Amino acid sequence: MVTTVEMPLWLVILVLALAAIATLDRIIGPGLRWFLRRRMERAVERLNQRLERPIRPFRLMRRQDQVTRLIHDPQVMEAVADYARAEDVPHNVAFARARSYAREIVPGFSTATYFGFAIKVARRLSQGFYDVRLGRGSAQTLRDIDERSAVVFVMNHRSNMDYVLVTWLAADRSALSYAVGEWAQVWPLKSLIRAMGAYFIRRRYSTPLYRAVLARYVQMSVQEGITQAMFPEGGLSLNGAVGPAKKGLLHYIVRDFSFGDGRDVVFVPVALNYDRVLEDRVLIEAGREGRRRFRVSLWVVAGFTARVIWQKLRGRFQRFGYAAVCYGTPLSLRAFMETRPDASTESLAEALMERIRAAVPVLPVPLVAAAMVQAQGACARDALLERAAELVRELQTIGAWMHLPEGEGARAAEQGLAALLLRGILVQKAGKVSIAPGQDAALGYYAASVLQRLAEPASPVPEAEPRELPVAGET
Repeated sequence: MVTTVEMPLWLVILVLALAAIATLDRIIGPGLRWFLRRRMERAVERLNQRLERPIRPFRLMRRQDQVTRLIHDPQVMEAVADYARAEDVPHNVAFARARSYAREIVPGFSTATYFGFAIKVARRLSQGFYDVRLGRGSAQTLRDIDERSAVVFVMNHRSNMDYVLVTWLAADRSALSYAVGEWAQVWPLKSLIRAMGAYFIRRRYSTPLYRAVLARYVQMSVQEGITQAMFPEGGLSLNGAVGPAKKGLLHYIVRDFSFGDGRDVVFVPVALNYDRVLEDRVLIEAGREGRRRFRVSLWVVAGFTARVIWQKLRGRFQRFGYAAVCYGTPLSLRAFMETRPDASTESLAEALMERIRAAVPVLPVPLVAAAMVQAQGACARDALLERAAELVRELQTIGAWMHLPEGEGARAAEQGLAALLLRGILVQKAGKVSIAPGQDAALGYYAASVLQRLAEPASPVPEAEPRELPVAGET
């Protein structure tokens, strides 16, 4: 027992390293994980006290536990069996494929990342680029919804800034779970977006098994009361107007809806608009080519970023006008299914898109762009401003949401015209304003939101007129 044993130094180091790992794994690790878990639970409890719609336990489950629960769901297991028969592959191969789909879809929500990092970045970006406005009464929209109901925000998709803007504006109300496309599955965005609670969707190359796994994840999230956020259009608007809905995710929700469990699903229309869309040129070019292939040069992005930083350092950066968000009238799925004889996914999608279009806010740049389109491309400056003022009166008559400087149509027209002249979309010579050569598509892109609203049926004027409210985290 006291015999001296000689060992090589590398073996001693290896034994000590293995002992240290075993100590961490079996003794220190469990206690540390318990300590961190308790701190996280207490932080979530404090956070839930200020959120209007608390974070649900389902979102706090470990990601691996969510994946396991999803792939062992009876409907997913049935889809696995169907896939194995259809593709003539062993059941374990089909099950492994379903597991890979689940790992791809399921997020790994982190409260620290979402509320500690993402919200601060979203606030700085939103206020750094835009003068952000939110319609009065929007804060009350969520408060009036039964807390047992699952809330689904349905939004028009103007810019990738939509994610940033809505995430920040909803920060004091709920943690949103977004559906994002393949663009987000690139490093380093993938891990960050997953930690923010977003789930990935394949818009191409999907299989019946993949769609079954995705459907069950969406349905489980709704059943657990997770606040969802989705863009029914399925992609960014290429022409500036609110497009028709793609019914995939809506169909999953409607198909699984039950009248007997007591939980309703409430869709909250959200309409966004901008005086300037950061990626407008890319979207206009894609619309001109007629295909959703966005050609973005890294040099162009780097140049734009460097220019903005340089202007900010010199104190010469000017924000890109207004960015506005308005909530439309919520739609209860239970009431819709009970009162509409034609209730279906198609009629639901049409009703939601109608409410989104009715809530799209009117801003100075789209207002002047619409006036210029109606003037057929050229007119005197004073005549253009007068036409913009007439549009304001027409839009007020049909109950459109207006976000104009101090509520004045004349000042809004001046501001919108100045922005379009600065960007070279319009030119002015000898008191006459005309469209710059090659800028017809850009002008039409910004005019589309106003022209589409004018073509919509009149909606009741809200009881409380929207106000130009600079948002600073609360309404």
